[in-house]
Amino acid sequence: MSEPAVTRSHTLIMYQVPAQMQTRVGNILLACGALFLLGGVPALYGIGRMDITTVNQLGRFLCLAITALGIDLVWGYCGALTLCQAMFFCFGGYAIGMHMALHGPLDGEGIPRCLFVVSSVVSGMKLPWFWKPFQTLPAAVVLAMFLPGLFAFIFSYFTFRSRVRGVYFSIITQATTVAIVNIFSLNQVNLCGTNGLTNFVTLCGYDLQKPGVKIGLYLLTAVVLVGVYALCWFVTRSRLGRLLVAVRDNESRLRFAGYQPVTFKVFVFTLGAVIAGIGGMLYTPQNGIITPARMQPEVSIMLALYVAVGGRGTLSGAVVGALAVSYLESYTTSHFADYWMFIEGGLFIAVTLLFPEGVVGAWRKVFTGWYQPKPTKTSGAPAPTSFPVEART
Repeated sequence: MSEPAVTRSHTLIMYQVPAQMQTRVGNILLACGALFLLGGVPALYGIGRMDITTVNQLGRFLCLAITALGIDLVWGYCGALTLCQAMFFCFGGYAIGMHMALHGPLDGEGIPRCLFVVSSVVSGMKLPWFWKPFQTLPAAVVLAMFLPGLFAFIFSYFTFRSRVRGVYFSIITQATTVAIVNIFSLNQVNLCGTNGLTNFVTLCGYDLQKPGVKIGLYLLTAVVLVGVYALCWFVTRSRLGRLLVAVRDNESRLRFAGYQPVTFKVFVFTLGAVIAGIGGMLYTPQNGIITPARMQPEVSIMLALYVAVGGRGTLSGAVVGALAVSYLESYTTSHFADYWMFIEGGLFIAVTLLFPEGVVGAWRKVFTGWYQPKPTKTSGAPAPTSFPVEART
């Protein structure tokens, strides 16, 4: 009677080894990626193997990866496909952009040039009241996170309380984005209309055109990306993360168990908006301009595609997808300007059909299948054909 028990225990250990090895290899790859971003890129620039333009471009891509992490929390773990993250991204970008514009070229009575040139006021123009809180950098940084968070909290509370979900939630987020884009595009709103915020010269007293400042902004973005990833990892590995997955898989059953799914959905949607605001705040100084075009619905769709290509519900997939697709878009627009949309569209379709779980999800499957040992027959017990009960539980 003891031999089958030993066999079952040995089989359980055999099936646990691939998962443990996969986790270990994944952690090593994440550590190598973080070290490359934090130390490798500055080192390559220092020895002349990478120019400052490439570093600046990578910094902008990392800002998009930060935003993609927020989408992965909302969509990958909570199951709510949001198509308005570009709007929150621009809220953060406009907040820091207004601060830099106030410390750039001024016309009239202290009016930022980007606002003065689009104004219909001939003379005696006054600085709008809502620009004044952005005069100081700490206030601008706080508002870059607070404004998207507040908007997301109010929007998601009334939406989720009405039990709007699925495709209807996605449509509402997209419609809201269209309305906000139209508001920001109006000159009379005093947000510089379709021209957006430009003429950025300094940030915290540092010249934005100097290579050293660009390297500093890149390093700041890389550190923030690592920090946001760690925060998302902590959330998803906690009890709250398990509840978010329960909302995604079976919201009705969770409600019958005594939980309030609205609370968790509002929290994760607000957190995703704050993360998007952080990404936009870091993007604007490195891009040199922020316009309402950056919050168009197709931009939010592209951000969601980053997560889909990389693998939703994986966190690392959001970062991999954002960097890979961003570089692909940059390369194809430079070398195949007339066909880049067809190339990208074809690749998106191919990934969806061949790798529905994304690149990271496909890699995990291949890795597990590669290293999983074949069950062997033992005397007194047949070879297992499926996972034992102990492994499933």
